[in-house]
Amino acid sequence: MKTTTIGAFEAKTHLSAILEQVRQGGTFHITRRGRPVAELRPMPAADRRPRFGCDKDRVVVRDDFDAPVDGMEEYTR
Repeated sequence: MKTTTIGAFEAKTHLSAILEQVRQGGTFHITRRGRPVAELRPMPAADRRPRFGCDKDRVVVRDDFDAPVDGMEEYTR
């Protein structure tokens, strides 16, 4: 869907209808006196949240992960 620009008064007056359009994927730029002040867009889907193990085989932890770092001896005392 395309982005629609509407005034704050219109947004307030037709909020229920606008929210339904947003739920269906629409995006609105809300203006006050012709200047943009907000963007109303759908929330990310809950199933898009990262899940435990989603980076399996993409993240590699080297064997020396917890080995001391060279030059840091004075900070490990």
